[in-house]
Amino acid sequence: MARSIISTANSASNPAYSQAVKAAGLIFVSGTAPIDPATGQIVEGTVKQQVAQCLRNISAILEAAGSGLDKAVSATLVVADEDDFSAINEEWMQWFPNDPPARQGAKMPLRIPGMKISIALIAEA
Repeated sequence: MARSIISTANSASNPAYSQAVKAAGLIFVSGTAPIDPATGQIVEGTVKQQVAQCLRNISAILEAAGSGLDKAVSATLVVADEDDFSAINEEWMQWFPNDPPARQGAKMPLRIPGMKISIALIAEA
């Protein structure tokens, strides 16, 4: 099975892992932080603002792979504070108003100061 590495300057990156891997008709997007690719810094503000930045970054990665958020099938959210899920859901529904992807979430400590959320996503190619 062929696989290809997806990379774009329009999303934050880390040399330790690929932004995404395209294989088996799917795009596997790595856990994506709310980092502004122009500044390399975490977007400060509310968890809603951080969700929006994560999804902008993921959207850029999917676009580089020839896909989009409309083809998302599954997402995993890691949050620093489980009390944020209500606000996360409000922002999430702005991005996925109809037929949202399957989703799971977990509370875990996030290693970057100020980071409230990280999102990994799988989409159809």
